[in-house]
Amino acid sequence: MSVSLIVLIVIVLLVVLLVIWGIGAYNGLVNLRNRVANGWAQIDVQLKQRADLVPNLVQTVKGYASHESTVLEEVTKARADVAQAQTAGGDQVQARADAEQRLGQSLVTLMARAEAYPELKANQNFLDLQRQLKVLEDKIAYARQFYNDVVQKFNTRIETVPSNIIASLFHFRQAQYFQADEGSRQAPVVDFGQ
Repeated sequence: MSVSLIVLIVIVLLVVLLVIWGIGAYNGLVNLRNRVANGWAQIDVQLKQRADLVPNLVQTVKGYASHESTVLEEVTKARADVAQAQTAGGDQVQARADAEQRLGQSLVTLMARAEAYPELKANQNFLDLQRQLKVLEDKIAYARQFYNDVVQKFNTRIETVPSNIIASLFHFRQAQYFQADEGSRQAPVVDFGQ
């Protein structure tokens, strides 16, 4: 065998291995991108269920604590902000996270205010709604954790060598984490003196 034939075989073999690696790296990135989309869809489902539960909760509380209109209005406005964030384009993840955080804070305030009404706390409908809300909040927390874990893996793959080469060639962009805004790190203020 001539030296040029051996060199040609080695070059062809290297090209084939490079193509196989490129296909594997691309498929891995697509897999992670789809897992990110799936994670976001799971969060969306849980958040929609919570948003659907809010009007029932507000109506139940309204029957017992009608003078708590400020709190009820806050919850209703927060729910409307969530609906608007769902349809908004652009920075979808962060806008949605901010709106959902405001809704969560207003629900915490509503539940804290409800503690001042023994008849409401004894109402079976309210207790059932409260239980459903807790279950949904747990599911939302799990879905957010799953989403952020997948985003971390996806973003790491996009940034690390050598898969970053494939990511830049095929215009893979980093996904956003579902993060709480700065204001949500503080506990809501609940005043029973009103």
